[in-house]
Amino acid sequence: MALHARLELRQGQGLVITPQLQQAIKLLQLSNVELEEFVETEIEKNPLLQRDDRDAAPEAEAPEQQASDGEIASDQVSESHAEADLDAPGEDMAPGERATGDDGRDSFGSQDFSRSSGAFEDADGLEGTLAHQKSLADHMEDQLAVAGLPDADRSIASVLINEIDEGGYLRADLTEVSERLGCDLAKVEAALTVLQGLEPTGVAARDVRECLMLQLKERNRFDPAMAALLDNLELLARRDMTGLRKACGVDDEDLREMVAELRALTPRPGAAFGSEPSAPVVPDVYVREGLGGLWHVELNSDTLPRLLVDQRYHARISGGARTDQEKTFVSECLAQANWLVRSLDQRAKTILKVASEIVRQQDGFLAFGVEHLRPLNLKTVADAIGMHESTVSRVTSNKYIATPRGVFELKFFFTASIASSSGGEAHSAESVRHRIKSLIEAEGDEKSVLSDDRIVEILNETGVDIARRTVAKYREAMRIPSSVERRRILREAC
Repeated sequence: MALHARLELRQGQGLVITPQLQQAIKLLQLSNVELEEFVETEIEKNPLLQRDDRDAAPEAEAPEQQASDGEIASDQVSESHAEADLDAPGEDMAPGERATGDDGRDSFGSQDFSRSSGAFEDADGLEGTLAHQKSLADHMEDQLAVAGLPDADRSIASVLINEIDEGGYLRADLTEVSERLGCDLAKVEAALTVLQGLEPTGVAARDVRECLMLQLKERNRFDPAMAALLDNLELLARRDMTGLRKACGVDDEDLREMVAELRALTPRPGAAFGSEPSAPVVPDVYVREGLGGLWHVELNSDTLPRLLVDQRYHARISGGARTDQEKTFVSECLAQANWLVRSLDQRAKTILKVASEIVRQQDGFLAFGVEHLRPLNLKTVADAIGMHESTVSRVTSNKYIATPRGVFELKFFFTASIASSSGGEAHSAESVRHRIKSLIEAEGDEKSVLSDDRIVEILNETGVDIARRTVAKYREAMRIPSSVERRRILREAC
């Protein structure tokens, strides 16, 4: 059988992810901070892109130049349907089935919601109150400046200050520091002693025991019994009171007083200082209750980059392009700019669509609290809005929604399902965890402490079919001690 070469022409179908599609998928899962950085980079690279800094208020004050089809601002994703969305629903509609105000349509709310809504009118004030705080290192350097130390000793102390972490603990080895600075170990130890005398008390300690000891010495409460208690902190962590009484040589009453004094101390003296304030979470979506009990869902226009394509500049540079390379560059910039504006517009529409469906599904939570949180998964939302589960997953990543009950990540509303013992509607795992926590918090004394088995019985009586190991898993996840430990804590408190 002879071998020979030949040409064949075949036709087939395949799914190809273009670079533009990959970029659109990436945009969908970016947080508002990451999106702002991405847009800023694109503006620097593309001369046809520019920010739309015009006020959305009166049209009379807007520039004469009208945006073309490619000049769609990404926060103007649709016409406002605010009045139509706030129509009152039927009186026979159940609270958990109330519509979100879109009647099955895509509704994009007004852009001045954050200014007009009473529930969130102080949102900007919180961010404005954040100011730069003096760090722990700066605070200690200020005290060191007036300590009157020689220059050499002050330099050693400054090196040690740089080795102190945010909690106020010294994380450097003194021998290594002395070798690095080329000085005696005694000088480093003397500098450490000076630092440990600064405020806040307990700073520059090398472990928890030394930190607590410094605070007790300042209060003149460091005696042999306290020293023995600090030497046996592992017994205190295990709540082995019998072992502690033997180690400290005190009775029950003295031991309780010593433990109470220890709990009044600060194990992290540097926690009161911060190098930078933590940035507040900026919600991507706002939810407020409208007329007739409808939930009105609106995008936060402050988190949406407003871009437009400068058509005048494009006409100017395209007319001046002479070489093929220049013409290709101009056309690519125009295509990239138009694509980015459309992608931002589609991203906003998708976020609002997913958020509206989540609000519709979790209407009971918004109206009555966490106990009415429904079981929800990605597939349910994806099927309802006609999208793929992966798209819903990307949309809900790093996106936050502001509701009258607080600011939540969109993924908060997706919870596992726990069957009902009566055959009715399933219960959300988050609502069951809330019930378990409420039952335990209601315990008044050691006689009313509920075991995991008893909690299972109470939940079964209320229609929740749950196993004991699941109760124990939820309790441990919330860092709640077992019933034996809770009885011991209540007994000691009495």
